[in-house]
Amino acid sequence: MYQQHFALTELPFSIVPNSRFLYQSRRHKEAIFQIQAGLGEGGGFAMLTGEVGTGKTTIAKSILKTLAETTRAGLILNPTFSNIELLEAICDEFDLSYETNSSLKQLNQYIHQFLLDNHANGIQTLLVIDEAQHLSADVLEQLRLLTNLETDNHKLLKVLLIGQPELQQKLKMPQLRQLAQRMTGRYHLLPLNQDETRDYIKFRLTLAGGSPELFNAQSIKYIARQTHGIPRLINLVCDASLKQAYSLGEAQPSTSTVQTACDNVMSFQTGSVPLTTGRASTKTSSHTSLVASLLIGALLAGGAYWYTPTLAAPWVEQSIKQQYPQVENIEQRNLTFSSELKAILNRGIGQEAAVADLYKLWGYRASVLDQLCLNNDDVLFRCQLDQASLDELVQANRPVVLSLLIDGQPRFAILYSVSGNQVELLVKDQLVTFDRQWLGSIWQGQYRHIWQSYWSETLKQGMSGGEIAQLDKALSQVLGEPESASERFDSEVKRKVELFQRWQGLSVDGIAGKKTLRLLEELSQQDAPTLERLEEKSNV
Repeated sequence: MYQQHFALTELPFSIVPNSRFLYQSRRHKEAIFQIQAGLGEGGGFAMLTGEVGTGKTTIAKSILKTLAETTRAGLILNPTFSNIELLEAICDEFDLSYETNSSLKQLNQYIHQFLLDNHANGIQTLLVIDEAQHLSADVLEQLRLLTNLETDNHKLLKVLLIGQPELQQKLKMPQLRQLAQRMTGRYHLLPLNQDETRDYIKFRLTLAGGSPELFNAQSIKYIARQTHGIPRLINLVCDASLKQAYSLGEAQPSTSTVQTACDNVMSFQTGSVPLTTGRASTKTSSHTSLVASLLIGALLAGGAYWYTPTLAAPWVEQSIKQQYPQVENIEQRNLTFSSELKAILNRGIGQEAAVADLYKLWGYRASVLDQLCLNNDDVLFRCQLDQASLDELVQANRPVVLSLLIDGQPRFAILYSVSGNQVELLVKDQLVTFDRQWLGSIWQGQYRHIWQSYWSETLKQGMSGGEIAQLDKALSQVLGEPESASERFDSEVKRKVELFQRWQGLSVDGIAGKKTLRLLEELSQQDAPTLERLEEKSNV
């Protein structure tokens, strides 16, 4: 529609993955190098993760295009398979014939023979699975078993898993420990920063035969900030901007046209981009609004603090410094418990939505079951309703969902940070700060908290396997002792359990039961978010 108007030979901002339009930022180059290295000689598994729209599939297709002629690759999209369905899909992708209702054993034999034949002909087999976060633990384990066929030098089947951040969390499950250890290449793809967003837009315009200066600098900054550097969203906004400019007869999109088009596109993207956060203030001047909007973009731009298993705050701090240096000198205002603050808290959200936001701080997208705090043996996290004082929560140093009561109505908010006499709550889409003395008037101590689940059953002497190895590792971590080399629950592991039970004031029986395991899980959490403020972390 607008190609001729802007002298373009093709559409520059299509959202269809096209490796020819792959803009190789530093991160993209690193991703390709790491994945190719991981799939190199001797490698079995590689993993590429990133949030929706960051370009994972495009990178995968680019890698597939660069494969040597001696490599035969298969690509499986959007898998939601059982064990048998996975093997059938692999057979279908590689054109292997099999009988209807073939057993798991028969399908494995067909695939193994195919791999042996390829190896005999000097061909390496590669399987790429997109949206791999949808694969169940059992199916991932079945995939690992397929790679057991190997020579002295390399695997006969190499696998590249591509998925959203949940895939990283899934591989931390005890039953997938062996698969996680076989990952010889990992890369997590973050969104583009402001400079990369500018170069990305210019690159695609040039490739489509247009002028790289079609979008002015102010427009590009606005796009970078509002889309959080996610390439798919950048494409949507730029495409909408060109359509709008064409309809208005503009020779190039004006800043106001771009801002309007961007706002229209992003208004439909609340499920695809991070929470937008702002800081409430006792004043509502235009300056305060600007400050809030800057903090909104900086605090969660790109959503990287739930993309990765690292802590939220260091990334937020880095984002603020790199993209919004002007916020460093902004005065932090303290809220008393005013009518304005009460109005913000009264907006509230339901328990399920608040729990979902808490999961995001851990880098995990909660399912419906997770949001309801209904635990079962298959969940990656435990969720529990408890009672505590604010001092106890500060000592635990974990964000939690507080159950508030405001004007007789139940409300929910996340305890996001505590610093001195100030409390910071995440309420729906805002961060609000006020004196901690006011919290007691709306909160009576009830809260919900989550932690990663490592064990699903009681562990005792005589047992063996991956869960015992995980138990020994966690005990050794919190007790400051060396890990055992064995996966057996022997007398040494029992001694550590007893020592941990004495320390925690539990009944000392050397059996890792429900209470022992829960306390151990909470004390040995890896990459968990904390209540520390950004200012405090930056001074560490």
